[in-house]
Amino acid sequence: MFRTALRNVLAHKARLLMTVLAVMLGVAFVSGTLVFTDTFGNAYKNKSAKSFDHVSVAIQPDGVPVDADKQPGRLTDGLLKKAAALPGADSAIGSVSGFTALADKDGKLVGGEWGTTGTNFYPGKDGKDPRYDFVKGAAPKSAGDIALDSRTAERTGFRVGDNVRYSTDGPVRTAKVSGIFDTSDGSVVAGGSLVVLDNGTALKALNKTEYDEIDVKAAAGTSESALKSSVEKILPKDTDAVTGSQLSADQERMIEQQTSSMSQVLLIFAGIALFVGIFIIANTFTMLVAQRTKELALMRAVGASRRQVTRSVLIEAFLVGLVAAVTGFALGIGVAVGLEALMNSGGASLPDGPLVIGPTTVLSALVIGVVVTMLAAWLPGRRAAKIPPVAAMNSVHATPTTRGLVVRNTIGSLIVAIGVPMLFMDDNYAVAGGAAVMLVGFIVLTPLLSRPFIAASAPLLKPFGVTGKLSRLNSVRNPRRTASTAAALMIGLTLITAMTVVATSMGSAINKMAAGSMKADYSVSMANYESLTPEVRQKLDKLPEVEASSPLRSAYGEVDGSFSTVNGVDPKTFGDLVGLDFTSGSVAGLKDGGALVDADTAKDKGLEVGDTFPVKFEDDKKTVELKVAGVYESNEMLSGVFAPTSVVDPHLDKVVDKQVLVKMKGGASDRAENSIVKALGDNPAITIQDKDAISNAVAGGINMLLNMLYGLLAMAILIAVLGVINTLAMSVFERKHEIGMLRAIGLDRAKVKQMVRIEAVLISLFGAVLGIGLGLFLGWVAGDSISSSVSTYAMEIPFGRIAIFLGIAALVGVLAAMWPARSAARLNPLQAIKAE
Repeated sequence: MFRTALRNVLAHKARLLMTVLAVMLGVAFVSGTLVFTDTFGNAYKNKSAKSFDHVSVAIQPDGVPVDADKQPGRLTDGLLKKAAALPGADSAIGSVSGFTALADKDGKLVGGEWGTTGTNFYPGKDGKDPRYDFVKGAAPKSAGDIALDSRTAERTGFRVGDNVRYSTDGPVRTAKVSGIFDTSDGSVVAGGSLVVLDNGTALKALNKTEYDEIDVKAAAGTSESALKSSVEKILPKDTDAVTGSQLSADQERMIEQQTSSMSQVLLIFAGIALFVGIFIIANTFTMLVAQRTKELALMRAVGASRRQVTRSVLIEAFLVGLVAAVTGFALGIGVAVGLEALMNSGGASLPDGPLVIGPTTVLSALVIGVVVTMLAAWLPGRRAAKIPPVAAMNSVHATPTTRGLVVRNTIGSLIVAIGVPMLFMDDNYAVAGGAAVMLVGFIVLTPLLSRPFIAASAPLLKPFGVTGKLSRLNSVRNPRRTASTAAALMIGLTLITAMTVVATSMGSAINKMAAGSMKADYSVSMANYESLTPEVRQKLDKLPEVEASSPLRSAYGEVDGSFSTVNGVDPKTFGDLVGLDFTSGSVAGLKDGGALVDADTAKDKGLEVGDTFPVKFEDDKKTVELKVAGVYESNEMLSGVFAPTSVVDPHLDKVVDKQVLVKMKGGASDRAENSIVKALGDNPAITIQDKDAISNAVAGGINMLLNMLYGLLAMAILIAVLGVINTLAMSVFERKHEIGMLRAIGLDRAKVKQMVRIEAVLISLFGAVLGIGLGLFLGWVAGDSISSSVSTYAMEIPFGRIAIFLGIAALVGVLAAMWPARSAARLNPLQAIKAE
């Protein structure tokens, strides 16, 4: 039977190619997603990784911030010198780091919003810092020096002696590149940038009053535990000593936690890919075995047992699956590269990293390609083996029994009935599960649904005359095959339509929120959304184009016994810069020292306009009594308590701004934005956003996910094209005799091609309409849960994109019909009439 299966595979190369393609795309769908997941996770691990080769014991603060008014610094130079002088200590290094925006030669931010880090150079006894290996120039020695990592220097074109511009908290500084170094820092390896300043300059630029960490290196012959015991004797209050081994283990665990949720999201896509892949593989082999029914019956007639017939089909499936697994895995690597490029083009800014191909991915490709293919072939092979030889040789395309379809429709209806109630539960996992269950139910019901859809298309097909009618009748001749072919496209379009509806509606909600909440033309903030120096607002107020501005500062404390944020604003201008939806009171009360309270807080605390409430800030100073000047409806952009800066500033360790709102006299324009950029010294650390930019930033994550889904949809469309080709090829094979008769009575080749094309378009549009309909329903369900937390959310149907999806589906049908239509038109009428 093995030789028979092998000869059968080699004798039908065209059929082998079609089957391999179907299986290959399913494998590529899954393996590509898994490769991308591993690469994505590894890149982020590298980005967060830090080498501890120079650390035997690290002295760290315990997390409680230093208050200069209450206690002295902890990780000071004095402690550093004590640590270096301990018995068993070879050296000690004090390290600080923080966001440092570096401008390239065009003035653009290097490394992205989070990718540029500044740190200090702390020379040891030999004048070197073991963290950096200088390959050109020398370490920075003064405030006018800066050193760059070699990757950043290569990427930007900076050389030793060049002047560069950088910023940490607002003001722009200029320094000369003193040296270029290599480093094992994971952020640099993953595509970030690292700049090094001399120790004193780094502490000042990064606003540090003490070191972030003191790393002690053990001398030869001293163990980590022994050195830790010595270090613990000199530890100040609120500090800890941790061994390098423990730091490494903690880091690995932290990175795993950070990347696990990311990996889970991406693995959901792999699960979707696997589902579509298995579905198409099973469908392809069902048609493949059905095409060989007569051949298998002949084997039974000459003595082959049922088990042998089934085994021959499984051997063929094994060979096909093995070839498809290898080729699909190779294609999957290309899919992973394409997904990365797609996400980066959508603004994801993924970190650089090598392509990771794990053993799990290879094993998954083999399992899907071989095991799944064999499982998919087992049921149709067993079904073919059970048909009596005489009956099988009499007909190669037995129509499914009515009883079988009734059972299938009953099961499908029950599955949908189970899934729909789950969509309206409060638990998100239950909703996701309900969507999956309902989708499976509709897949089972597609034969039932195909008949009314294709019947409804009859008026549209009248202009095509006889060929239109024949195409419609052929489409419903085998409803199982029509439905299973359309299901691949249905799955893809269900997902993408639902996501597009949510993304479009969410984008509009954010735009409404930004337009309604923000009267200011621009929001000025740090690129990494850290604190701004008040100097920024002072510079902006000097511009003649600026009509009004207000800082936004945050202090934390207890509002009437509950933790809350108190935002400090300029009471004179705040009302001109934001649009609050007041339920009572107004913004005018801010000028008299009052406070604005969001409606939820007011309801929870029973507050009304004119009431006073206590605020106890984190600095534990005297409790402040604030008077409610207005109650407003909060949203994702504006929430909490707003009070004058004069109330908030005394409770801040350092007066800094989260952002500055700016209103220009002539409104937002390129000229106005350029004036702000120049006033702030063309600062790479500062981001200037108008309303559209703020909306785009909030919606960026949704758009990135949507771009990924579009990439997955492209794969689903490829699989759907192949499924339609297989179905039409099978249909043409079964109808050789019928096509020959049609040709003999006058149907020309052009009409035969038209008949096959219309059938393909009907099948594709059936899958598209069903998928879009389900997607709209699921988008409504998802939006209903979102609307409870986003007040401006309202479902919007993206009619333009839906029209594009339908156009793509029709194009899928036309393209898929090219080869089967050509084959049908080239049939010799006399030979076809004689075909059994």
